Amino acid sequence: METLTHILNGFAVSLQPINLWYTFIGVFLGTIIGVLPGIGPSAGIALLIPVTYGMNPTSALIMMAGIYYGTKYGGSTTAILINTPGEAASVMTAIDGYQMAKKGRAGAALAISAVGSFIAGTLGVVGLTVFAVPLASMALKFGPAEYFALMFFALTAVSSLGGKSPAKAMISTILGLMIATIGIDLQSGQPRYTMGIPELQDGVGFVIAVVGLFAIAEVFSTMEDITKGVRSEIIRLKGRLWFTRDEWERSVAPILRGGVIGFVIGVLPGAGGTIAAILSYVWEKRLSRHPEEFGKGAIEGVAGPEAANNSDTAGAMVPLLTLGIPGGGATAVLLGAFIMYGIQPGPLLFQNRPDLVWGLVDSMYIGNIMLLILNLPLIGLFVRLLYIPRGILMPLIMAISAIGVYALNGNPVELYIGLLFGIAGYLFRKADIPVAPMVLSLVLGGTMEQSFRQAMTISGGNPGIFVGSAISVTLVALSALSVVLPFILPRLKAWRDGSRDTA
Repeated sequence: METLTHILNGFAVSLQPINLWYTFIGVFLGTIIGVLPGIGPSAGIALLIPVTYGMNPTSALIMMAGIYYGTKYGGSTTAILINTPGEAASVMTAIDGYQMAKKGRAGAALAISAVGSFIAGTLGVVGLTVFAVPLASMALKFGPAEYFALMFFALTAVSSLGGKSPAKAMISTILGLMIATIGIDLQSGQPRYTMGIPELQDGVGFVIAVVGLFAIAEVFSTMEDITKGVRSEIIRLKGRLWFTRDEWERSVAPILRGGVIGFVIGVLPGAGGTIAAILSYVWEKRLSRHPEEFGKGAIEGVAGPEAANNSDTAGAMVPLLTLGIPGGGATAVLLGAFIMYGIQPGPLLFQNRPDLVWGLVDSMYIGNIMLLILNLPLIGLFVRLLYIPRGILMPLIMAISAIGVYALNGNPVELYIGLLFGIAGYLFRKADIPVAPMVLSLVLGGTMEQSFRQAMTISGGNPGIFVGSAISVTLVALSALSVVLPFILPRLKAWRDGSRDTA
């Protein structure tokens, strides 16, 4: 009853006119930041921190949290329309979302993304409300070995994205891991594979890689079509700017499953929406009756990952609020904002500042409703981008890409690095090598390496630590299955078909 009273008091706090206003500002800015590739929630929140000096801490944190989960809504827009993911998790959305746009179903992809984000985001906040403290204690059981096993499983699961050639997906994954090792070794302090280029000492940024591999590579492919005389046809939208009944029925289960996956993964500090989106996509492809449609415009490939990506934000608030442990870059900046106001997140926060905690949590319910109302009318505006002729749209994409890359550090060398990734992405398309595994391994590679080295240090070099707990054993077993099944299943199917033909 005491918790219920705190929740109701939280709604009284979040429904105050000033807090409703700051919730709206947060989610509105978050949507804009999500639409623009290269900025991201971490930078958006960091830029706002100086502006919030002197504000009421509850109002300021409500606004900054709104930016955090608001970017998840906007991040899918450019991924679907111009094949330019704004963040790592949106890579999964781009795989099928962009193909749907090319088939004239951009409106349906954007609509299911918005509705799925709302449903899963709300489910995630419900989970945050009910399971915050119990799940935080579960997250404490994950050590370096368990985190390594989790990320290893996520990367091996990507092999199922390789279509007819899992080997090509593995090649892409390994190349991504190799690129992830570029930079200063955190343990020895020595530069690795920087080739004497100072700009590579901080490693290769995700935004640079993803803009090159997706957006610039798309421009190169279009330029090739133009030089070959392929007619520049404007994509025409088919039917309503909404999903059909059949598309909705295909999306309901993926949204619910993605919501659960995203929340659980979000609770694990350091896991993040990327792993949640990967696991959701892989799970939906394996459950689907038509797995061959994935990568060609399957609406489940948009609904599941988008749901997982959004519920992850609520899950990530669990360790932040209950343990004071940030799960990623954005929550680390939020933690800094808490400390700036003299508030230390942790178990005592729920006792000492229940008005702030539950006001913040309950504002996420309201913010998700605002985001749905805000994004649905914009679908018609967003899809008009597809009516722009390619001769105009491609230079526009190049300009947005260059601005996104240069805005990171103001370094022109990174523009050349982005161009190299664009050439690599174009060559990958020609060789039919999937790009997504490379991007995802690039994102996870650094954290995965650190977890591995920490685990080996703890165990004194004994690799048995990776099978030293039930969690890690389960994840290692799932990783082995992910590697083996893509090679075995086609052969079993061929053998079964051959047996039927003989009979």
